[in-house]
Amino acid sequence: MNNGPKAGNARDIVVENVSKRKLKVLLRLGKYMYRFRFGYLAALLLSIGSNLFALIGPKLSGFAIDAIGDGLTVGTVDFDTVIFYCVLMLIFYILSSVMQYILQSVMIRLSRGIVKLMREDIFKKLMRMKAEYFDKTQTGDIISRISYDIDTLNATLSTDLVQIASSIVTVIGSLVMMISISPRLCLIFAVTVPLSILTSTKMANRFRPLFRARSGKLGELNGYAEELLSGQRTVRAYNREETMIERFREKNKIAADAYFKTDYYGTMVGPTINFINNLSLTLVSVFGSLLYLRGAISIGNISTFVLYSRKFSGPINETANIINELQSAAAAAERVFRLLDEEEESADLENAVKFGFADGGMAVQGQVELRDVSFGYEKDREILHHIQMHVKPGMTAAIVGPTGAGKTTIINLLMRFYDPDSGTVSLDGHDIRGAVRASLRRSYTMVLQDTWLFSGTIADNIAYGSPRKDISRAEIEEAAKAAGIHSFIKSLPHGYDTVLTDEGVSISKGQKQLLTIARAMISNAPVLILDEATSNVDSMTEMRIQRAMQKLMEGRTSFVIAHRLSTVRRADVIFVLVDGCVMEHGSHEELIDKKGFYYSLHNSQFEG
Repeated sequence: MNNGPKAGNARDIVVENVSKRKLKVLLRLGKYMYRFRFGYLAALLLSIGSNLFALIGPKLSGFAIDAIGDGLTVGTVDFDTVIFYCVLMLIFYILSSVMQYILQSVMIRLSRGIVKLMREDIFKKLMRMKAEYFDKTQTGDIISRISYDIDTLNATLSTDLVQIASSIVTVIGSLVMMISISPRLCLIFAVTVPLSILTSTKMANRFRPLFRARSGKLGELNGYAEELLSGQRTVRAYNREETMIERFREKNKIAADAYFKTDYYGTMVGPTINFINNLSLTLVSVFGSLLYLRGAISIGNISTFVLYSRKFSGPINETANIINELQSAAAAAERVFRLLDEEEESADLENAVKFGFADGGMAVQGQVELRDVSFGYEKDREILHHIQMHVKPGMTAAIVGPTGAGKTTIINLLMRFYDPDSGTVSLDGHDIRGAVRASLRRSYTMVLQDTWLFSGTIADNIAYGSPRKDISRAEIEEAAKAAGIHSFIKSLPHGYDTVLTDEGVSISKGQKQLLTIARAMISNAPVLILDEATSNVDSMTEMRIQRAMQKLMEGRTSFVIAHRLSTVRRADVIFVLVDGCVMEHGSHEELIDKKGFYYSLHNSQFEG
């Protein structure tokens, strides 16, 4: 595959049609939330109840103040009434707090359920996506979407939504209570509230692109870090630590600057709205005093109105403060949904051919043919040109040629990781584009140059190659013996139950390769692919593996890709690939007799 550096997605930084896109993101989030609609309904009722109880407090406070009187005449205070309202106020505040606690617990559970579903959907999506997506996208950026972006959404769903719902109830309730006390004082908010809304909306629209850029830059930084950590041995071998530190410093500065700019401008919203709200409170105090002097309002009602005005303006200020989080969550959701919208592998045809008895299909004989196949990873850059190959069942076909000739690309086409631009690839005479993809891939077993071992026991890693779940330990050990790795495994403290971590870094590359070969041996697939399978082992180990491979390849159609021609001499047919074209083909002896490119390649390896 194309394993070069991977570019970030420009759409993570600049995207058109903001309003339409934002609505689409909200609707898709709504679909996830709808699956927990009963939980959200309970949360809504708890939010309304909690805020209504809290809204009763200021009214009771006003009654208590009026019961005290003007304080000028001794003995005019009605202590029974004051105590009654104070106790009642305490009860309502306690009920409000209890309901608020229950609400927070419910919202945390709901948000956890949603992000769990989203992560599962993302991972399922990744398992269905085209191979080219992974060739073009940094692993770190994908991980950033699964972790950072999902965590950002989790914070919004668990806290910000509760805050917004509470704010709506509080604002409406406070407004109703203030109107009941003094409609004239409410006219102050006819000026300050529209000013707050207009200011926050304008600032939010201006700062939205900064949050999108921040998410994109973080993804790029994660991608670079993942790339650097996976190649740290090479970095140290070439003494390039300082160079890589400097490059990381530059990328980190770009990401930090994006964070600073986002947070700097984003935090301007809260203080600005807070100033407007404090202005409204000042005006309420001034005009309330004038009304009191005219006898139009009592001290208790002024106190109550001031408390409600703070409750009224407080949520507006809080909403402005969480705009930053909402903007960040919107950018995160956008990146998550963009991944979920990526193109998947095309669905199998309705009447697709099934290969293999395990899938209830036809037995695979192993006849593979490429007819006039041309292909390029990019439309304007063709890599393979009119490839013709015909491999009969049970034959061993070797593909040799210089680096970049297209050898691994042919394997990608055989496995249908990619489809050819023109021509056909067939298995047993059936065009593989008309086959069930899963059954096609189970017809092959692969040993690649780049080994892959997962965190788990050695036995689990070997058994991974079998489609059966009931694979026995005896079968695992037999495969390991055939691969020449059994003695090494038995020498380990826990034998086959030894746990490999960090992709098996505790064992050598050659041993890792032998484990993947044992994994291939346990598979009963009729077609075998060896892509530079012995490139990471020494000559003695290579000879041992070759003997095991001869046994493994008996009765199977085998494709062997190798730079070292010593591994392909016994092949039934050798295809010499140069610049994406089959320059010549035949047995080792036939190609030597032709004295063509293979002959020159052979002499350069064994006579140089």
